[in-house]
Amino acid sequence: MKPKLSPREAKQTQREFFQTTQPLLSDFIDMKHPLVKMADSLQWDQFDQYWQSQFSTAGGPKANSARRVAGMLMLKHMDKLSDEALVAAWVSNPYYQYFCGETHFQHRIPVDPATLGRWRKRIGEEGFEWLISDVLGSALRIGAVQPESLAHVCVDSTVMEKNITHPTDSKLWEALRLKIVGFMRGHRLSIRRSYNERGPRMAQQIARYAHARQFKRMRKLLKEQRTMIMRLVRELQRQWHTLNPLAKTNGYCLIDQADRLRLPNRREKLYSLHEPKVDCISKGKAHKRYEFGTKVSVATTQTEGFVVGIRSYGQNPYDGHTLDDQLQQVETISGTAVKTVAVDLGYRSKHHLTTADVIHRGRKLDAEQKQRLRRRNAIEAIIGHMKQDDWLGRCYLKGPRGDAINALLCGIGQNLRFLRNYWLRRLFAWIFASCREILSPKRQNFV
Repeated sequence: MKPKLSPREAKQTQREFFQTTQPLLSDFIDMKHPLVKMADSLQWDQFDQYWQSQFSTAGGPKANSARRVAGMLMLKHMDKLSDEALVAAWVSNPYYQYFCGETHFQHRIPVDPATLGRWRKRIGEEGFEWLISDVLGSALRIGAVQPESLAHVCVDSTVMEKNITHPTDSKLWEALRLKIVGFMRGHRLSIRRSYNERGPRMAQQIARYAHARQFKRMRKLLKEQRTMIMRLVRELQRQWHTLNPLAKTNGYCLIDQADRLRLPNRREKLYSLHEPKVDCISKGKAHKRYEFGTKVSVATTQTEGFVVGIRSYGQNPYDGHTLDDQLQQVETISGTAVKTVAVDLGYRSKHHLTTADVIHRGRKLDAEQKQRLRRRNAIEAIIGHMKQDDWLGRCYLKGPRGDAINALLCGIGQNLRFLRNYWLRRLFAWIFASCREILSPKRQNFV
């Protein structure tokens, strides 16, 4: 069923006759607070109208207000909170409640933390791109971002690591053995030998040999461990005809994981059983040689550093092959054609389809292009802030869809922190000007 209207849209800003003791939020909060300013500058009515068309008109309980849930997800990434911590902070923070569209102070949690995960899937990648566009429109209306800045952007890529442990072959083989044995016992298939005693001891011994740099012994035990697991796989295949269609689908996933582990030199090598789409990416960092996750491309304005595009890419593509797609997303969100884009040497390519001027080192540049290239380094600090102050450093959402949603939410959170700092600067400037006017000595005219 369609979601409920937010209290602000339902025109509940007046006190009811029997609720005179409950004040409005606007009566006791500071209306100059950055969250209040941001809430008033966003076009929430268009967002609710957009999501009214996404729900069925059939019967059933009404869903939560779209503004409330979208506002909570934006606050979660602005302050880097977990779902549980966000719900707990929402009850005690009146500014959070005002940002989400409440008119009176609420003493109970609005949603269950598990509901936020379902709403992330429901809003989807398209909905969060619309939210980035709405936040950008708010920044343009208040003057935080100039319209001419949207035509000149910086693009860079980074790695968003997944929530997995460091992958080792022995650890993955042992975890796969446990899954195969559990699957066969769950479907009452006969098992000649489960290796429940030998398997864990072998994985521990392989780790000891690797620590002692005894690689010959380590590889010998790895080969024995692989042979042991493939015996279980062949035993499962011999009893394949006794499984129902659903069990065959689940069993095929286990067999496919064993094949991906058995051939380590393939591009589709398996690095995690619960996150099979994880890639191994080497960025040449001295402190971290390999990172296991997904490549993320980020686009910001050159002048203000406002995020105007962010997208995740699987299979670790070459940076130059993602530039056209990234610029297309930027033009969709901002509604402005990109004229210049400053990039690093990883984006060099002769096959760019974009008409924008791609600026990088190693080519002849004029004075203006050199100045724009110097501004490219600012995007490194923005990516660092999104990793430290947001969830771009480690993604806890599942699958490629979770990667795309988490990346977009990190871009929204970075823009909200940008707007919060903008309103704080405006507030401090107003306070400083007021104090200066009060404390300045009045001039006396002597006749």
